[in-house]
Amino acid sequence: MPRPTAADDPLAAVERPVPAGTNAAGFGSDVAAEALRALDIPYIALNPGASYRGLHDSLVNHLGNAQPQMLLCLHEEHAVAIAHGYAKVTGRAMAAAVHSNVGLFHATMAIFNAWCDRQPVIVIGATGPVDAAKRRPWIDWIHTARDQGAIVRGYVKWDDQPASPAATREALLRAGWIAQTAPMGPVYVNLDAELQEAPLEAPLPQIDAARFMPPAPVAPPPAAIEQAAALLRAAKRPVILAGRASRSLAAWNARVALAETLGARVLTDLKQGAAFPTDHPLHAGAPGMIVPAGDAAAAIREADLILSLDWVDLAGTLRSVFGAEPPSARIIQITLDHLVHNGWSMDYQGLPPVDLLLAAQHESTVPALLAAIGATGELRTPAPPPALPAPIAGDRITVDDLAAALRRAAGSRAVSLTHLPLGWNGASWPFRHPLDYIGAEGGAGIGSGPGVSVGAALALRESGRLPVAVCGDGDFLMGVTALWTAVHYRIPLLFVVANNRSFYNDEVHQERVARMRARPVENKWIGQRIDDPDIDLAAMGRAQGAIGFGPVTRASGLEKILSEAIAAVKAGSVAVVDVRVEPGYTPAMTAALTRSAKAT
Repeated sequence: MPRPTAADDPLAAVERPVPAGTNAAGFGSDVAAEALRALDIPYIALNPGASYRGLHDSLVNHLGNAQPQMLLCLHEEHAVAIAHGYAKVTGRAMAAAVHSNVGLFHATMAIFNAWCDRQPVIVIGATGPVDAAKRRPWIDWIHTARDQGAIVRGYVKWDDQPASPAATREALLRAGWIAQTAPMGPVYVNLDAELQEAPLEAPLPQIDAARFMPPAPVAPPPAAIEQAAALLRAAKRPVILAGRASRSLAAWNARVALAETLGARVLTDLKQGAAFPTDHPLHAGAPGMIVPAGDAAAAIREADLILSLDWVDLAGTLRSVFGAEPPSARIIQITLDHLVHNGWSMDYQGLPPVDLLLAAQHESTVPALLAAIGATGELRTPAPPPALPAPIAGDRITVDDLAAALRRAAGSRAVSLTHLPLGWNGASWPFRHPLDYIGAEGGAGIGSGPGVSVGAALALRESGRLPVAVCGDGDFLMGVTALWTAVHYRIPLLFVVANNRSFYNDEVHQERVARMRARPVENKWIGQRIDDPDIDLAAMGRAQGAIGFGPVTRASGLEKILSEAIAAVKAGSVAVVDVRVEPGYTPAMTAALTRSAKAT
């Protein structure tokens, strides 16, 4: 995907500094800024703070606010979420800067999301002067921590607090290298305020940054490829679990070719981005957010071989289908995820039974498997375009109605769904390209949808695709001020709020507990409903500078309003449509929730 240069990028004109007329690095923070440029970091999202005022000055007056360009955010959580969303689309790291310990506290949930999602983000932090004699009274003391990295060490790949300009450069180069080496993830570099602001004693020698960030591909040995190919050739009923995947079209096509060569059924889920065409004849069931149910569960149950392509929670998926009994199918697992498991976070899930582990990235391994099987890798004739759903009418609106109206309003446009609510029906929207859906937030942290979507829309600006975020009302309300950044920097994006006026997933939980305890289910709404007073979500969007539509309460008028909102986005705006949907989940989602509860 092409990325605009600073010279022709309209975003760069939003905050163009007066030229400072300086070239050579003169301060410690200038070295840090130059290191970010050497990493080819396009943007750094931030909420400003005095702890990194030196770096802030260097980005503006030494680098000219370009490569990286600063993106002002109204909350540190949004800053990291925007970088996370950018990485989900591009596979490349953005930077985010957070102020001192307090800013890092704000950013922790977004960092955890990126960690669970295995996405690269370079988080730059800062602390008051490490030398206590140089701290300002009160404020520098409460904004200085002995070991600030400990706040996030359980859910970053690496952290450091360099003590010199030379160490700062090395730390940032190492951070970029580690973050973007599989399995990818966030990193944290904490900069001492005094180090940033101190003049350089002498210029640092020039280095070639590329030599300090060597590619680190991991490929399985040929014998393991041959062993896997033999198992695949012998399988009569193979199933492929297509899990974490990049937005690479070549890798997508290779997965399709492998499934078609083997005649394998394929499962995907909504926790991860689109990894296989969901209306392909070999796709089993509809993708969901919880455990497989229906046709998807049946395909796993009937399989004699299961090929896991970095599937998230393989053990939980198998347990939901087979219970406590081990599956009889042979299992091949292709993943590097075990390299980042630690004792703090349980995001590594259960320990699955595996007959053959290929410790590698599946996107480079699948072509090798195709070659070993003797397949050409050629794809079948593309399927015809999917038919649009029928127009909807009536008074009430379900989430399925919302999806149907949105598809009709979008027409033949290429749409990238940057976020989906928990109750989304995977059968309602076919995915036919890796950019059709970029996946959930990773750590299931509510409030991240708006920020991640702004970062994804930033990455999609030159793609010709329409970025659309479908958020729940709770998620939207927690992250709504991220929209200001999108409006300020002219990042077009459509938000459709599936507004059921409730934290409905927790109503389901309260109903389940009440039934287990023989208590009244009628009380499940207490402490869950978002009404009295009703919140005007379109007005919340307008308060950030977006164009607001709604609330839309009738299905019969929804498509027209969505068409108007899409036209506003195509004209360069951010639009918000408040759609009042009925609380409830699809039968498939309800079945998956029931199956998930029985698996525990």
